[in-house]
Amino acid sequence: MADCELCGAMKVSVRHVKMGKTEVAACSRCSDKMNLGPKETAPGLARAQNMRARPSFSAKGKKGKDIMLKAEKELAEDFSQRILNARKSKGWNQATLGKRMAETVNIIKAAESGKRPTDSVLKKFERVLSITLFVASTPSETRRIDSSTSRGMTLGDYLEDIR
Repeated sequence: MADCELCGAMKVSVRHVKMGKTEVAACSRCSDKMNLGPKETAPGLARAQNMRARPSFSAKGKKGKDIMLKAEKELAEDFSQRILNARKSKGWNQATLGKRMAETVNIIKAAESGKRPTDSVLKKFERVLSITLFVASTPSETRRIDSSTSRGMTLGDYLEDIR
């Protein structure tokens, strides 16, 4: 015998039920009124939760995928021009390309104007237009133009000059 955390009834039989994301001790009357009994999970949702519950370990023993491994290819800087040229070479207008890709004309216009679409839309562009939009990534390097050995002026040098 315990107290119901919902209605405050004292010394009643309670059962622990989920309410939102928390578990509460509720009497049978509250459980029935608020329909807090065990609920069945949709089959698709149950499968998804089971897949998520499985541990997937990378080489380092941490959970999940290493997203930095996908950096071997990146979107070409001139992707919009490539799309535009390929569409024109096939003699299609934007509406025709949109129908062949099962996308709206607004997505085609946005991509041709330089706005980056989603990866799935980019794959559709590649497949329908027979072009390559993802190229091998190049490391971006920062080099110093002035290679002299001078360290430049520091705050201490400035204070010395003032004195």
